[in-house]
Amino acid sequence: MLRFSALTAIALALAPRSLAQGAAWSQCGGIGWTGATTCVAGCICTKLNDYYSQCIPGTGSSTSTTSSSSTTPAPPVSTAKANYWFSFGDSYTQTGFSPTGTLPAPGNPLGNPPYPGWTATGGENWVDYVSTQYNKSLILTYNYAYGGATIDANLVAPYTPTVLSLTDQVNQFLSGAGTKPASTPWTSSNALFSIWIGINDIGNSYYLSGDRNAFSDTLLNAYFALVQKLQRRCKELPLRQRAPIDRSPLMLSQGSSATAAEKTVITGFNSKLAAKVAAFKAANSGVSTWIWDSNAAFTTILNNPTAYGFVDATCYGSAANDFWGNNYHPSSYAHKFFGQDVGNLLGSTVW
Repeated sequence: MLRFSALTAIALALAPRSLAQGAAWSQCGGIGWTGATTCVAGCICTKLNDYYSQCIPGTGSSTSTTSSSSTTPAPPVSTAKANYWFSFGDSYTQTGFSPTGTLPAPGNPLGNPPYPGWTATGGENWVDYVSTQYNKSLILTYNYAYGGATIDANLVAPYTPTVLSLTDQVNQFLSGAGTKPASTPWTSSNALFSIWIGINDIGNSYYLSGDRNAFSDTLLNAYFALVQKLQRRCKELPLRQRAPIDRSPLMLSQGSSATAAEKTVITGFNSKLAAKVAAFKAANSGVSTWIWDSNAAFTTILNNPTAYGFVDATCYGSAANDFWGNNYHPSSYAHKFFGQDVGNLLGSTVW
């Protein structure tokens, strides 16, 4: 029986955890890393590149751990116990993965490009954190997300024609890893599919005239047609409600009328998304659904930023206390909260 799950944030856990020793498959070193630098007994902290070392289970008799500076390769690890994560979305999710490049493998869970990948603000994003730190098993992550993506370029044009829409990303998966090649031996029982999309669909169209409710229905109908394609392949599917991008520095600079108009569209879109998830569950026997509410997660922090270590709700840059990495994208430090939240929710039911 296929079982879907979208994530819900009934209780947010938005404080980064600190571990004395890294658990199996967690990060244990790399440039900018401030967490655990040793691993639990039976694991070897293995340096993969300057930005990322990972606790990889060893097969030798020694139970000692090594520091994050170690370059000792871990013994080969089988992918037999791996969980596969197929991720889709836009710049909030992208890491620059190419399905024709180096594929995810034990010790290199995101494949290509080198960790943390090509993210919107240069540092780790929530996908990186979930794949390497807030996980409880080996996760091999195929992240098809593409910066600037919309659900379908025929409905909302991206900023440039070369952008791969969600439609393109799903088709890319279906014609590649979706065929279950020997290089990616996933099954319906060990695969997770996630989608976080909508930022550009609304950002590139909220100001247009016409019936916004009807257009949101059009967007979501296209969205769930793609979900239905994935449903035939997968076990679990987290969906995400759209973040409050009306509170980004970019939108705030455009004045209160612009932010109010976008907020109205976001609210309507998210309400319709929740209804679509409920309808999808009702129409697909055996489906369990949760929604991880990114809007609520953002709002919780932005309403009280100092409680989470951020200077305020609008500053952006590379400082550790900036919530925004630039004027439209959360910083790597903000993504850490989102990654932990998603990891906690998935950890109890999926990983």
